Amino acid sequence: MRIFPIVVMLAFVAGCSSTPSFSASAASPAPSPVPSSPVPPSPSRGPVSTDVPVIRYPVAGGGTFDFAGTGGPVIGAAGRLLTYRIGVERGITGVDAATFGDAVELVYADPRSWPATGNWRLRRAGAGERHDFTVYLATPATRDVLCGNGYDRYTSCRNGNSVVVNVARWARGIPGYELSAYRAYVVNHETGHRLGRGHELCPGPGRPAPVMQQQTLGLHGCVANPWPIVDGRPYAGRSGQYDDPTPEEQP
Repeated sequence: MRIFPIVVMLAFVAGCSSTPSFSASAASPAPSPVPSSPVPPSPSRGPVSTDVPVIRYPVAGGGTFDFAGTGGPVIGAAGRLLTYRIGVERGITGVDAATFGDAVELVYADPRSWPATGNWRLRRAGAGERHDFTVYLATPATRDVLCGNGYDRYTSCRNGNSVVVNVARWARGIPGYELSAYRAYVVNHETGHRLGRGHELCPGPGRPAPVMQQQTLGLHGCVANPWPIVDGRPYAGRSGQYDDPTPEEQP
């Protein structure tokens, strides 16, 4: 796939609103990168990856993004059609916009993901095409700017039409969650918010966690599950969320 380098810069200003503003600019020098580290496998559901490239990233990137220039097919047979674009922050190495876009598209195309519910169809937009939302792969500090919810640097989020995947979690996952399964979880969870879904609770010890549970922060007796469809049927828990603290681990 070809990448067309469409460049934007986040406005890093004090007291920014929840929707960041953008202006055209050149890339800023990036701080020293942080290498990814392997995550031990666990019996969580999802595709298993045995070839994980090393992803490196600065904790605070320059706020410029490259966007994938090639569109994709419509995924899903029924429901409202939404288009999305893919952006990867400059300074991140080991994954580019085309590769990240392929990974996101593969998650959406899985028969356990949102399009298989029959409520949504999703298609990756090409260069210059309109889009309904953007899936960003962002450094931890840029994640905080895009999410607009204060200092975090650990989790991912959805803010308006921005589905923000923290590269620290994409590269390293979380303890006890197989990495490729966690990647499917974070894409499905944050996209679920864009589709109108709120947080959900664990339905009982030993049961699969709903994809809209904040599994990054705790499973509360449930078993890790990255999919909104389990055993061929849509799967959800009661509405609500836990008061779990954000880990203090450096990203």
